[in-house]
Amino acid sequence: MAGTNGKQKTARDMILSLGVIVLVAGVIYLFIPHDDSAPDLKRVDYRVELLTARRAAPYPVAAPQGLPDAWKATSVRYRGDDFATWHLGFHDPEGEYVAVQQSTQRRPVFLDEATQGARETGRTERIDGRTWTRWEGGRYDALVLEGTEGSTTVVTGTASFAQLTRMAEALETK
Repeated sequence: MAGTNGKQKTARDMILSLGVIVLVAGVIYLFIPHDDSAPDLKRVDYRVELLTARRAAPYPVAAPQGLPDAWKATSVRYRGDDFATWHLGFHDPEGEYVAVQQSTQRRPVFLDEATQGARETGRTERIDGRTWTRWEGGRYDALVLEGTEGSTTVVTGTASFAQLTRMAEALETK
């Protein structure tokens, strides 16, 4: 009988210890600050990279002009190796992602990467006298402009087609 009482005490002590640990962990969790809001994205200044890309690229590089300050540039890069690739990413006023991408890379490969696997719908839009083709996908939608001088321009992202169109309307090439 003495052995049974010892086993009961040991089990009871383990349950009490576990309860104390859970209680302490809960108290710690309550007092540690939590921020579940979306992180504040840092605005980037893309003027220097844009000037560099416009000097180096073998095609007219596109960038938006006249967008309201609510459009926040968040990423920029120009890579001249292998394929002259221009990327300019934005956070739009609705909190969605919109990017302008251009490249001389083979069109099917570039479009698959730039649109995250979206597919051509066959529908077109006239934007500032140019014909853009709509692409739709699970992650990104896109507007694609068959470029001149061997390049392709894509306006892509998680934003609505209205916002993609707004970006395409704002694009100027030099």
